[in-house]
Amino acid sequence: MSNAPHRITFIASTFSAAALEFHRGRMSERGYRMEGRIEPTVFQRINDDGSTSDEFGGEPVFTVTFIKRDE
Repeated sequence: MSNAPHRITFIASTFSAAALEFHRGRMSERGYRMEGRIEPTVFQRINDDGSTSDEFGGEPVFTVTFIKRDE
């Protein structure tokens, strides 16, 4: 598990899909805990020229972040 990323964020189209990932992905068994809350989030990209553009068509998606527990 030493090569596992410290933080993993999943993006889901529904709250339920994001919430179920903790169990489906066996995140606890893999040494992760959920950080914060599952929130609807709008993503924007900052382009090379400094302009911004919407990701996911500008629609909110649900994010859940898991962080590696201190061992």
